Amino acid sequence: MVLDRQGYDDLIMYLTQNLALFEKPGEIKPGAPTVMELIEDVIAHNVMLICEQHTNLNTEQRSQIVREVDGIVYDLQEVLSSITSQPVTVEQHAFIDEFASLIKNLFDSAVTQES
Repeated sequence: MVLDRQGYDDLIMYLTQNLALFEKPGEIKPGAPTVMELIEDVIAHNVMLICEQHTNLNTEQRSQIVREVDGIVYDLQEVLSSITSQPVTVEQHAFIDEFASLIKNLFDSAVTQES
């Protein structure tokens, strides 16, 4: 659906261009989740939004979205493996929110094109 598209390659390139955010210290709010907890929560929320907004998705399409999102989370975990258990900084939080929105946009576009 999206993993084999140019948009996903561009998204990974965007991540690599912003890896410096994950290599420097920054402000951490009290009770901040770990990097991986935030990634999982934000992406899961966006997957639910995709499914809610595209009511015409069948079970197979929903399953494909979940499988691909699992692959994306795995890729993120691999790229950020050295810091996934660290508390997320304010800057990292903002980037992860934006990145998850871009993932959602990729799936929104793919779903719209398949309809």
